[in-house]
Amino acid sequence: MAPRYRLMGIINVTPDSFSDGGAFLAADAAVAHARELDLQGADILDVGGESTRPGAEPVSAADELERVRPVLEGIAAAGLRAQVSIDTCKAVVARAALDAGASIVNDVSALRADPQMAGLVAERGAECCLMHMLGEPRTMQGGAGGVGGPKYNDVVDEVKAFLEERMAFAVREGIEEERIMLDPGIGFGKTVAHNLELLARLNELTSLGRPLVVGTSRKSFLGRIAADSAGHSQPLEPARRLPGTIATNVLALERGASVFRVHDVAPVRDALAVAAATLGGRWTARVGTTQTS
Repeated sequence: MAPRYRLMGIINVTPDSFSDGGAFLAADAAVAHARELDLQGADILDVGGESTRPGAEPVSAADELERVRPVLEGIAAAGLRAQVSIDTCKAVVARAALDAGASIVNDVSALRADPQMAGLVAERGAECCLMHMLGEPRTMQGGAGGVGGPKYNDVVDEVKAFLEERMAFAVREGIEEERIMLDPGIGFGKTVAHNLELLARLNELTSLGRPLVVGTSRKSFLGRIAADSAGHSQPLEPARRLPGTIATNVLALERGASVFRVHDVAPVRDALAVAAATLGGRWTARVGTTQTS
């Protein structure tokens, strides 16, 4: 019996990601991190060579490939248990990753950035994750046009309509619906209030019928909420946002999410196991272990 949720461990092969930029830029360090996340229980290893933090500048396909290719090859050689995902909007990068053993394409543009991406995913029979983002990383926190803050009439309704449209597009392009995951894009062109509204009403997106991916890990809105509650003027730094990450993932599980993209696999895994057991789900044990009281 398959587990009811999957953990996606983050491997940022970038110099400028908001939380761990530069930590795994060297291929050896990134592969070692992949091994550790696999041991911690990651079901998916999500490798990315271009930061999508607010204000991030684009990276050329050549630079992105130079960053991720040796990491993907190293992971393949290690023979790890987890599936491999490539976090990219570029078909040339996705193709190289699939050639190197990846089986998931995590496209934050939801197949909008590269006209070749949908055909590639369909041709290879890969899984894909389609995410909502208002604008692009350079402009998303300033609204779709880069002016003012992100604005929605109803953030949940608009995100749902967008994901439904992108899923329909993907299916028309030949991607099997069963291979699609959907991500509401927490923190991508959303205010704190928008993020909280999406989390509170996440169950409204389950009617789309596909696994929901939630990526709240170490994000700035968690640091701001925690700082406000403690009376601090500055948001907590990323390293101190694990409790908020755990809280939001447990809430998301209860509201129907089934894929959790996180930096800290082991503690989130433990929290979700307890939450799933409390909610009546089956807790997931590593192969070779037994389930006891």
